[in-house]
Amino acid sequence: MPAGLSWPEAAALGLLAPVLLVTLCRHLWALRWNLSRDRASALPLPKGSMGWPFFGETLHWLLQGSRFHSSRRERYGNVFKTHLLGRPVVRVTGAENIRKILLGEHTLVSTQWPQSTQIILGSHTLLSSTGDLHRQRRKILARVFSRAALESYLPRIQKVVSWELRGWCMEPGSIAVYSSAKTLTFRIAARILLGLRLEEKQFKDLAKTFEQLVENLFSLPLNIPFSGLRKGIKARDMLHKFMEKAIQEKLQRNNPEDDSDALDFIMNSAKEHGKEFTMQELKESAIELIFAAFFTTASASTSLILLLLKHPSVIEKIRQELMSHELYQQSQCCPAGPCLDTLTIQSRDREKPLSRSMVKDLHKDQSQPPAPVEEDSLQPSALLEPSVPRSKPCTGPQLMAPAGQSCHCTSDISLEKLSRLRYLDCVIKEVLRVLPPVSGGYRTALQTFELDGYQIPKGWSVMYSIRDTHETAAVYQSAPSSFDPDRFGAGRPEAAGRFHYIPFGGGARSCIGKELAQAILKLLAIELVSTARWELATPGYPTMQTVPIVHPVDDGLQLYFHPLQCSQGHEA
Repeated sequence: MPAGLSWPEAAALGLLAPVLLVTLCRHLWALRWNLSRDRASALPLPKGSMGWPFFGETLHWLLQGSRFHSSRRERYGNVFKTHLLGRPVVRVTGAENIRKILLGEHTLVSTQWPQSTQIILGSHTLLSSTGDLHRQRRKILARVFSRAALESYLPRIQKVVSWELRGWCMEPGSIAVYSSAKTLTFRIAARILLGLRLEEKQFKDLAKTFEQLVENLFSLPLNIPFSGLRKGIKARDMLHKFMEKAIQEKLQRNNPEDDSDALDFIMNSAKEHGKEFTMQELKESAIELIFAAFFTTASASTSLILLLLKHPSVIEKIRQELMSHELYQQSQCCPAGPCLDTLTIQSRDREKPLSRSMVKDLHKDQSQPPAPVEEDSLQPSALLEPSVPRSKPCTGPQLMAPAGQSCHCTSDISLEKLSRLRYLDCVIKEVLRVLPPVSGGYRTALQTFELDGYQIPKGWSVMYSIRDTHETAAVYQSAPSSFDPDRFGAGRPEAAGRFHYIPFGGGARSCIGKELAQAILKLLAIELVSTARWELATPGYPTMQTVPIVHPVDDGLQLYFHPLQCSQGHEA
C-alpha cells in the first residue's frame, strides 16, 4: 500500500487504474482508425464507433441483431463506420448508395466476406473469386440454374415438398417450423442439386455437420481450440471427406450425357468452357451450392409460413388464383376411411406402394413424421422420393387425408405455369422484402470513393444493408412496415424500381440461384394453401432474429399443421 494512503483510498486507486487503462486503450484504438483515413481526400470518415480494441463492436452486433444497425443508423445516418469480425466496416443504407456499390463491382469495390467465411468455404468458390475468375465461374455455374436445369429440378422439388408437408400434417404434436424448413431445404440441396443417395442416419448426420459449418461462418478469425473458426474448419473437413467420396463415385460412373443434378451440370459446363475442375474445386463448389440453397431458403420458407399465417386473406387470394389457372384441384371427399389412392415410394432399386395402414404402422412413434420404408422393415433407411403413379386420376403429389377428409391435389407444375401466377409472385416478393433472409452483403473498397459526403477509404470493408434499405425506401406507397403483396402489382411504382428492392443483391454479383429459390418458395406456397391449414401452438408469435440469417429466436415458431377438410376446400 502506498505510503500515506488509507485502505479505502488504495482500493479506489486500484480500481481506477484499470478503468483509466481501458479508457486509454479505447481512445488509442479509435485514434488508430481515424489516422487510417485517406489524406488525399478532403472528405471526413463516416461517423460511428470502432468499439473495443480488436473485438470492435462484434459482440454488440451479435447480441443486438437488427437493433444494432437500426440504432446506429438513427444516430449516425445512412452511412456509418464500425468494426466487426476483425475489420473496419462502413455500413451503408439507401437505394442510391447501394446502387453505387453494386454497380461498382470490380472498379470501386470487390467482394469481401469475413476472414472466417473465406477460410471455411475455401478459395475456389464463386463467393470468394474476383475479376475474370469470377466471370468464368459464374458462366460455368449459370448452367446449373438455366431454364432447362430448373425444369428438370421442378417435379422432383415438388415431390420432396409434398412429402415433407405430408409429414408435418400427420404429426400429432407441434412442428418447429425453422428446423423442419431446414430439413426440407437440405433434402432439396443434397438429393436434387447434388444427387446424393443417403441413408436416413447419414442424411441427419450430414445436415448436423453442415449446420455446424454455417453457424461458424461469421466468427472471429481465431483458429484456437474451442473457437467458432476451429469448429467451422472441423465441420468443413468432415463435409469435404464425404463429398470427395461421393464425387469419386460420380466420376467413376463416367456418363458425360448425364445432367441429372447440379454437380453433373457443373462438370459438363466446365468442360464446355475449356476447364477441368480439380477435386478441391468440386468439393468447395458442392459445399457452396448447399450453403446457397440451405439456410437462406429455409429462412425464407419460415418467413413465408409465418406471414401467411398472419394474413389469411392472402392465402385466400392465392387459392383463388390457383383455381383460376386450374392448379388447385380437390378430389371427391372420402366418405369413410382413407383415400383409395396409395402413395408410391421410389427407392434407388424399386417402387412399392405404401397404403395409409402402412403409414400408420410406420408412424407408431408419433414423434417422427412418416418415413420411407425398406423391403423387410418399416424403419427409416434411405432418402427416398415420393412419386404418384401416372395412371391415377390425380397426377400431382397428394396429401394422404385422414378419415372423412379429402385428398387435395396440385397439378404438375412447370416454370411456364408458375410464371402465370402473378399474385403468388407478388406474395413471394413481399415476403422477401419484409424479411429478407440475409441482412446485407460485404465488399472491400478497391479505391477511396465518396458516399453521402464521406470518404470510404481504400481497403475498408463495406457492408450494404438489404433490410434497412427495404424498411426506409421512400418509393413505397403503403407503409414499408406493412405486409402488402399488391405493392408489386402492375402499375405500382414499387414494381418498377431497381435498388430499393434487393433481396438477391444486384449487379455482377446478384444471386445466381434466385430463380431456383423463388421456384422453391412458390412450390411450397402452392402445396401449403392447397393441402393444409396451420395455426400457432404457442400463445403468441416468436421474436425474429436477423443476424446472420433471419430466423425465429430459439426455434420459437411452433405450429400445428392439419390436412384441409372438404368444407374448407369448398369454401376456399
